[in-house]
Amino acid sequence: ASRLVITPLTDKCYLTITQAMFLKLGASPSGPAGTGKTETTKDLAKGLGLYCIVYNCSEQVDYKIMARLFSGVV
Repeated sequence: ASRLVITPLTDKCYLTITQAMFLKLGASPSGPAGTGKTETTKDLAKGLGLYCIVYNCSEQVDYKIMARLFSGVV
């Protein structure tokens, strides 16, 4: 499978997310659209052999949609 090109920003994201995981915390990359946040997160999860759910929120998301998402995860 193809991998992402490792840039200084990708490397910083990897370090930050893995440190958060070590401390039993979560991570939520933020920034402008199209900068590779989703692909970086998915590639890191794939490299670590972890299950990754990517969910893009919008203004149409309400409590019913979130309940369905969480019940599916559980």
